[in-house]
Amino acid sequence: MSRFLISTPCECQASLSATLDEHRHVTAGWATRSPRGRSAAGEADKELAPAHSINAHLDRFDVAWLCPYCGRNTLRTFDAGAMRRLPAASAPPPAAGLVPPGTTSSP
Repeated sequence: MSRFLISTPCECQASLSATLDEHRHVTAGWATRSPRGRSAAGEADKELAPAHSINAHLDRFDVAWLCPYCGRNTLRTFDAGAMRRLPAASAPPPAAGLVPPGTTSSP
């Protein structure tokens, strides 16, 4: 199964990201904020950012996020040919605090 990574800045300067499946449907959405949002370990804060794709069957399609930092609904247009393919063994980076208990996130 092919997976892709997309990212865009929000108006509040948070970075909105999502992974998409081979049909360009969102499988995970998150937001990061830095440098002010850096944790004690030096990592950027990550928060769940609900996202969905619109007209995913078209070559130019939209993805909408709900930014957890400013509350905006952010809509961006993407071109299918410009998406970055993720390696097959790669898992989407989990948002901070969203890792199920008893599991560990990979670096």
